Amino acid sequence: MNSYERFCFNLLGKRMKARRDQYAQLRNDLLSSRSKTSFEVYTSTAIISSIIAGLGMAFFLGAITYLLNLPKFFTYKGQVPQSLIFLSAHSLILGTIFVVLFSLGFFGGFTYIAFLIYPNIIAGNRRRNIDASLPYAINYITSMSTAGITPDEIFRLLADSPIYGESAVEARYIAREIDIFGKDLIDSLRIVAASTPSSRMKEFLQGAMASISSGGNLTEYFRTKANQYALENRQTQKMFLETLGLIAESYVTAVVAGMLFLIILQSIMSVLSGEKTPLFLYAIIYLMIPFGSIMFVIMIDSMTPET
Repeated sequence: MNSYERFCFNLLGKRMKARRDQYAQLRNDLLSSRSKTSFEVYTSTAIISSIIAGLGMAFFLGAITYLLNLPKFFTYKGQVPQSLIFLSAHSLILGTIFVVLFSLGFFGGFTYIAFLIYPNIIAGNRRRNIDASLPYAINYITSMSTAGITPDEIFRLLADSPIYGESAVEARYIAREIDIFGKDLIDSLRIVAASTPSSRMKEFLQGAMASISSGGNLTEYFRTKANQYALENRQTQKMFLETLGLIAESYVTAVVAGMLFLIILQSIMSVLSGEKTPLFLYAIIYLMIPFGSIMFVIMIDSMTPET
């Protein structure tokens, strides 16, 4: 906790602690994102930061509106009731008040919402990373189990292997529950399974708990899950390649061939009409083509599996 978070917590920490039940989803997201910031500190920081952002932008935009007299650039040409005509003399003050109130609500609310959804975004990134690295982590677990290493020591070894990404982080929390809090392996698996953002990791840990509780062959369970996730990975990669081919065809059709057709068509129409400034042609070249390319890049990036 840094000094700013400590300041926010001292102001609102007790109130946020009393409202824990109202933020159940946020608390789950903080757990899933493995945030080191407690719920009370995070929500206190979110509220204070939202107030500061709202007040700061309200003061800044309000000052610009007042100093530059921006309301004079807006003229209403419709009919105005006689009872409201006298307000035109106070347009500067009214416009400044409106800008201040709007900025306070918009930027303050936007900052607060950003704080609320940020842990969910982090948890989503962790989920994709776990799902991508889990098959390889389970192969590692299977090898260790085949060598006769105890399950709790297996998770400690996995926790010390950063090459397995967020799967190693989840194993680190299992080892923490065992070594620091004195929990047994089943309770540690249950706690991490309840907070992990990955449904595949949760299923794997719950299956390991069932196998340990029933006295089953844990090594065989690990080997079965390794084969299952390896098969699912191959299917996922095959589907991704097929989808990538479809996107490539769509890009060539829509952005390359389609835009080329529009450029030729607009060029001919500009020549026939004698238009000196073909604005639509400029929009195609400088707006539509770059924007379309960026959209395809973002779409492919969001669909690409974690490595």
